[in-house]
Amino acid sequence: MRIGFLHSLIRPDEKMLLAELKKRSDLDLEMIDVRKMHFHLGADRFNVDVAVERCINHSRAVHALRLFESAGIPCVNSYHVGNICGDKLLTSAALLDAGLPQPEVRVAFTEETALEAIEEMGYPVVLKPAVGSWGRLLSKINDRDAAESILEHKSILGSYHHSIFYIQKYVEKPGRDIRGFVVGDECIASIYRTSKHWITNTARGATAESCPMTDELHSICVRAADAVGGGVVAVDLLETDDGFLVNEVNYTMEFKNSVSVTGVNIPGRIVDHVVSVARPAVV
Repeated sequence: MRIGFLHSLIRPDEKMLLAELKKRSDLDLEMIDVRKMHFHLGADRFNVDVAVERCINHSRAVHALRLFESAGIPCVNSYHVGNICGDKLLTSAALLDAGLPQPEVRVAFTEETALEAIEEMGYPVVLKPAVGSWGRLLSKINDRDAAESILEHKSILGSYHHSIFYIQKYVEKPGRDIRGFVVGDECIASIYRTSKHWITNTARGATAESCPMTDELHSICVRAADAVGGGVVAVDLLETDDGFLVNEVNYTMEFKNSVSVTGVNIPGRIVDHVVSVARPAVV
């Protein structure tokens, strides 16, 4: 079986995945740097049985996935999953369709309507770029003065990341959130991400601690993964007095800080899933 590894930069997570792939004597590995590729639609023939997507750039990732799938190559994750999870608005819509609990969300396309939505929701709110990761460009807005200032900045900056106003009701955290790692139809591990800051991404300095798996936690993580199309995803949850809220679903998940604290070989489980996805094509 030949595995195509779609990548750009090789981070610690990718190194861990590559180490697992190289352990398997029945697997051949082809490194595919998407920055060095060009595509010929309708004529591309890729000599791999499955592609594993580990690109950092979202736009490159989803376009590469679409092109590989067009050439008949199954991908982990699929273009469908990458497209939904890479856009917070599309993720929220998918969660809504699946009947999953999430923080209140408002969406606006202009500075004026965004301010109206924020005032209706009530402070504090969180303003997020629809497309973005690692907790970057998030703003917690506590009052009208801050709202007007942040909205004006986003409007004048004018890039794609700022053209959609994705507004989420702020949910008070107990100094942490939960990340569940879903592979296939199982939530294989979960962690608390703890920080004194209101942003609890490990990329922003939060620490990872083991979180006990419960039936409720397992169920909501798997349901959230199914809502976006399944595969290999990380589900971020907020704890409330009424239960969990699904905050985000990530499709090129990072796990380097989670293997040691959970005791679960997350990259190994991912490789197992990749092989299972490839088998129908190989047979």
